[in-house]
Amino acid sequence: MSGHRIRLLMWKEFLQLRRDPLLLRLLFLMPILQLLLFGYVVAADVKNLSTAVVDLDRTSTSRALEASFGASDYFVITQHPGETDLKHLMDTGAISIAIVIPEGTQAALDQGQTAPIGVVVDGSDSQVASVGSGYASQIIARFNADRMASQGISVQAPGVDARVRVMFNPTLASVNTMIPGLVAAIVMISIMAVMGQAVVKERERGTLEQMFVTPIKPVEYLIGKVTPYAIAATVQLLVVALVGIYWFGVPFAGQLSVVAAGLGLFMLTSIGMGLLISLVSHTRQQAQQLMMLLLLPSFVLSGFIFPIDSMPAAIQPLSWFIPLTWAIQILRGAFIKGSGFEALSTQFWVLGLFAVVIFGAAIAATRRRLTE
Repeated sequence: MSGHRIRLLMWKEFLQLRRDPLLLRLLFLMPILQLLLFGYVVAADVKNLSTAVVDLDRTSTSRALEASFGASDYFVITQHPGETDLKHLMDTGAISIAIVIPEGTQAALDQGQTAPIGVVVDGSDSQVASVGSGYASQIIARFNADRMASQGISVQAPGVDARVRVMFNPTLASVNTMIPGLVAAIVMISIMAVMGQAVVKERERGTLEQMFVTPIKPVEYLIGKVTPYAIAATVQLLVVALVGIYWFGVPFAGQLSVVAAGLGLFMLTSIGMGLLISLVSHTRQQAQQLMMLLLLPSFVLSGFIFPIDSMPAAIQPLSWFIPLTWAIQILRGAFIKGSGFEALSTQFWVLGLFAVVIFGAAIAATRRRLTE
C-alpha cells in the first residue's frame, strides 16, 4: 500500500469535485437545509388549529368558553357556522376542529346539572385529531375548574363536560392517513428517481448524440421516454393502494375518478420535475443530489409526515408551493372523507396549475435541448 498514491488519488478527487461547482454547492446546501427543516418542523408542537365555534347558547358562559379557546396558542377561531355546516367545512379542510356549545348550557350549570360541550375533530389527520381533542378537553376542564373556584362550588359538583366526536376516522388509526399519503409519495419518488437520470445517463454514455442523427422526432423521443415510466408508476401506485385497502384495512369512501384525476395531475408534475432535473444535471451524481434537494422539503413540509398546523406560521406558506401537499389532501379527502370534485376543487385547481407549468416547462426545455 502506497501512501503517496493514496494522497494523489485523494487530491484528484478534490480537484474533480472542485470542477463540479453545482455538486459542491449541493453538498454544503443539503445539511443546512436538513438542519433548518428538521429543527423547525419536527420539534414543533401542534398549534394554530383552524377552529369553528358553534354557539347555540349565546350567553356569557358560552362567550367565556369561546374566549378560553381563543386565548390558547393551540386554536385559532376562524368560523362561527351553523351546526349543519360543520361537515362541509371539514370536507373542504377549512377547519380542523369545532366546538359546539348546545343551547341551555348556562341554564344547566345554574341548576347544578352537567352541561355537555361537543368537540368535533377531523380524523383525516390522526395526529392533529388526537392532539387537538386532547387540548380541547384540557381547556374545557380548566374552564370548568376556574368557574367552580370563582363561585366556591365543590369540584365534585356537575359542570362542563367535553364530549369528543371524531369525523371520518373514528378509530384515529394512523395507517388510515399514512397510506393515502404514501401512494402519492411513492409516485413522486419512483418517477423522479428514474426520470431524473433519464437524459443525463444517455448524455454520459454518448447515446444521446447518436439519437440525434436518427430520423426520430423530438415528440417521438419524449413520448417513448416518458410513457414506460408513467406505466410503471401506475402499476406501483395500484399495488400500494390495493395492499393498503385489503391488507391494512384502510377505508375507501370516495370515488375512483377523484383519485385517478388527482394522481394523473400529480404524475405529470413529477415527470416534469424529473425531466428538468435530468436536463440541468451534467452527471448522475448531480441528478441524485438535486432530487434529494427537492424530496426532502416535499416530505417534511407537505403534511405527509408532520402536520402542517404544527409548523411555525412563517413556514406554513412554503407548503403551498409543494405539489405533494395538494396531492396528499386530494387522496386523504377521497379515501377517508369521501370528498368529491366540488369539495376538493381548490386542490385540483392548484395541482392542475403545477402540472401545466412544470410539465409544460419540462417538455419545452427537452425539445429545445433535442433540437439544438
